[in-house]
Amino acid sequence: MKQTRLVKILTTGVLCAAALGSALAQESTTTTTVDPVTGTTTTATTSTAGTITAYTPDSDYIMFQTAPGVAPVRYYYTKDTTIVDPEGHIVTWSAIRPDMPATVYYTDVDDRVVVRKIVLAQPTTIYKKEETTTTTTSP
Repeated sequence: MKQTRLVKILTTGVLCAAALGSALAQESTTTTTVDPVTGTTTTATTSTAGTITAYTPDSDYIMFQTAPGVAPVRYYYTKDTTIVDPEGHIVTWSAIRPDMPATVYYTDVDDRVVVRKIVLAQPTTIYKKEETTTTTTSP
C-alpha cells in the first residue's frame, strides 16, 4: 500500500518536472515569406516564453532569457509595445522587474528583434497607501 503511494508521488513529480522543463525551453519559430513579384520580405509575429533578466527604464531594450543556462537575448521595444498582466489588463513599464517570467510577442525588423507585446506570467503587485488623520477637539 505504501509502495503504491510512493510510486504515484514519484511519477507525478517526474511528470511535473518534464512539463516544466518543456515549458521553459519553449521557443517559437519564425515564418518568413518572400513575395516573388515585389521581392519584399514579410516576417510573422512569433512568441516565446522565458524570463526578463534586465530592464533599464531609459533604454530601448530588455534582456530576455528563454531557458536556464541559455544566454539572454536583447529584445527592443517601441512606444507601441504593450505590457499586460495574466488577466489581460494593461500595466505600465514600472511593473517590469528582473527575474519576471513572461511571454514576449515579437517581430524581426531588419537586424533587431522588436517586441510588440509582453504578457507577464504573474500578476503585478499593487501597493495602495492609505493615510488616516484623526483630529480631536476639547470642549
